[in-house]
Amino acid sequence: MSSESDGRTMPTHVLLPVANEDDALKTARALEPYKPNHVTTIHVVEKSGGAPDKTSVEQAEESCAAIQSVFPDAEDHTVYGQDVAAEISKVADEVGASAIAYRSRGGSRLMQFLSADVSTKLVTKADRPIIALPRGEKTWVRTSRKTLDYWRL
Repeated sequence: MSSESDGRTMPTHVLLPVANEDDALKTARALEPYKPNHVTTIHVVEKSGGAPDKTSVEQAEESCAAIQSVFPDAEDHTVYGQDVAAEISKVADEVGASAIAYRSRGGSRLMQFLSADVSTKLVTKADRPIIALPRGEKTWVRTSRKTLDYWRL
């Protein structure tokens, strides 16, 4: 989808990190109006030093099904690791994603604090555009440069 104001277009292959089925559906619906050509979803199962996984494989499958209800041809990747942002970036490289899109999950201040680390790492260390999908009406894209270069889609 092109912006009427500056002619920029939505990247063609978008990687969508998702946390659970509800998040996946809301994220897919937020991306849908922009009509990307190709969508790949990633579900990172956090593993930490022998502790049980925070997310089951079943949840990952439910998340993929939710994305595919909006984007039937979406591919799915489930990965295991301790550094969520690094795993997302690694899969973006593997699948050749032209951008990573995510939707802020909101929640309590504690949840926002805990998830901010992943968001901050993605935005500041990205080698491709990071798209913050709207929770409401606005969408902004930040380029991978370290400048504050934003534009409205």
